[in-house]
Amino acid sequence: MRLIPLIDKDRKSKMDHSKMNHTEGHATAMHGHDHHAMMIADFRKRFYVVLALTAPIMVLSTMIQRFMGVNWQFTGSPYLLFALSTVVYLYGGRPFLTGLANEVKTKNPGMMFLIGFAITVAYGYSTAIVFGLKGMDFFWELDTLILIMLLGHWIEMRSVAGASRDLELLVQLMPAEAHMVMPGMVHDVKTETLKTNDIILVKPGEKVAADGIISEGDSYVNESMLTGESRPVHKSKGDKVIAGSINGNGSFQVVVSHPAKDSYLSQVVKLVDDAQKSKSKTQLLADTAARWLTIIALVTGITTFLCWFLSGQTLAFAMERMVTVIVICCPHALGLAVPLVVAKSTALSAKNGLLIKNRNAFENSRKITTVVFDKTGTLTEGKFEVSRAGSFNKNFDENGLIRLSSALEQNSEHPIATGILQMAKDREIPVPAAKNFKAITGQGVQAMVEGESVAVVGPGYLKENKITVPEGFAADDTETVVFVLIGEALAGYIALSDKIRPESAPAIHTLKEEHIKSILLTGDNAKVAAGVSKTLGMDSFIAGVLPHEKLEKIKELQNEGGFVAMTGDGVNDAPALAQADIGIAVGSGSDIAAETAGIVLVNSNPKDIVSLILFGKATYRKMIQNLVWATGYNVVALPLAAGVLYNQGVVLSPAAGAVLMTISTVVVAINANRLKVKAW
Repeated sequence: MRLIPLIDKDRKSKMDHSKMNHTEGHATAMHGHDHHAMMIADFRKRFYVVLALTAPIMVLSTMIQRFMGVNWQFTGSPYLLFALSTVVYLYGGRPFLTGLANEVKTKNPGMMFLIGFAITVAYGYSTAIVFGLKGMDFFWELDTLILIMLLGHWIEMRSVAGASRDLELLVQLMPAEAHMVMPGMVHDVKTETLKTNDIILVKPGEKVAADGIISEGDSYVNESMLTGESRPVHKSKGDKVIAGSINGNGSFQVVVSHPAKDSYLSQVVKLVDDAQKSKSKTQLLADTAARWLTIIALVTGITTFLCWFLSGQTLAFAMERMVTVIVICCPHALGLAVPLVVAKSTALSAKNGLLIKNRNAFENSRKITTVVFDKTGTLTEGKFEVSRAGSFNKNFDENGLIRLSSALEQNSEHPIATGILQMAKDREIPVPAAKNFKAITGQGVQAMVEGESVAVVGPGYLKENKITVPEGFAADDTETVVFVLIGEALAGYIALSDKIRPESAPAIHTLKEEHIKSILLTGDNAKVAAGVSKTLGMDSFIAGVLPHEKLEKIKELQNEGGFVAMTGDGVNDAPALAQADIGIAVGSGSDIAAETAGIVLVNSNPKDIVSLILFGKATYRKMIQNLVWATGYNVVALPLAAGVLYNQGVVLSPAAGAVLMTISTVVVAINANRLKVKAW
């Protein structure tokens, strides 16, 4: 399968700050941040202005004066009260009135429509009282209602800003300038001007300005903000480095792999932004519930008004009940319940090396019953080392076999190839050129070396071609053995072993505790698979599987009733990743772009797979908690607002309704911000 970029470059972003171009992305993200900060400041300013007017409005209110047993009325006092309340309504209530107009224009009534409607009814009725209608105004309720609404929005916007701050931190990781190495000098340039094959110098303590390969020098690099790997990683000549990672005490030069706009970090920022905006099934459920709550609020509010007014209560009382019901029912908390958790979870995931491409896949990770692991590079370190080699042909010694097989393997990036080439390097064996190289799917490689046809193949190839291994040869359970053929004759073998990662056993153990099956799926022989499976305490293994057969094995597990997650490198595992209920691509650096996976793990680490499942469960729990709270409080508050217990002396004022609505919103915001990726 061809690797494609994580981001489809032809797809237009829905929001400006998600552009791939680093400069524009950084600038627009910062602009978005500034705009959000201005909005928070605006709500704060409006809140304090209304707060300052609250005292005189309360003092001038007839109802408050009666409650206090005083009479501070004077000529023109109702008009002064009206003037102050008009300032509160037009200035303090402006965000809600603007929101009401926008929602009417788009024919999508929601929270702002309800608040705008409630304060307009309260203001209109009270104004009518001042200018001749009999009854008692509730300007003070209007004032306290707007005051509490402004406070609630201010607190909520600060919480939203907190949830998206992690994304801003990712954006800020990219340094603005880089030290470009030029003949005879080092010149500082803007990061966005870097091109492929430029050479940059990274000094101690600086951020790496571009993805690339180290060409000179070495150092320890901190990649924790990008991959979740807490320990600094040693990097030397030939190693990849990621833009945004922080250099330690050494210095090194990097050959730039691609421009800043195509960097791993830019892709992550875009991916996180897309994921935060994407609607999952839970989000759609919340949206539907919010729409219904808006309808319920209007219908219940009007019904409440009619019931009280027609039963003989005053117009003022009936309107007060209606306003309280509408305020209580505002689907504010419900509208935030899922988006806040989404914003927090996607940004947190990216910081911990879990990149969510598909929100539904992430939310469904809680349903996983079976995890199918690819062995090499996931459960094992993926660094094959030659443990032994032997010849079946007296014309070739051990070094001769390494020499010929290295000629073939220099064209391959397979872990076995890396191990054989490392042995040739360690023994200082010169590697000859290979011609007419071709891969034998799932079985090995073949080429012409010094006029001879040479093949390096697995046991399956020997079996298929009825080539027998001399008596006395036996492979260790933990070894992977490849055979060297010269012409059609078996010349010898090379045995390699791959160390099991120290994190693998605890990861499998945690899955067991979560009642999730772990299955090893590998192209290796049954002995190696059984050895690894037994060592780690896995439930079962499937060995000797060719890439195209993996899909069938996943289907079989699904037919048995399992909700299957498959981990793979996104290349030969593509069909299986697509077939699995959840495809998890593993890889590192910029090679994370598996097209068929819903989730990408930056590190090929089994710990991250477990973290993903546990975090998926925690995220879903938070969403459900928020949805239950956001809808549940209405069940209690709505009847009280409507006046069901009025005869028992229990009745909520519009201000008390606003307080309850604000508390529910703040609870939802705080709950979302408590989400964490669990360390285990």
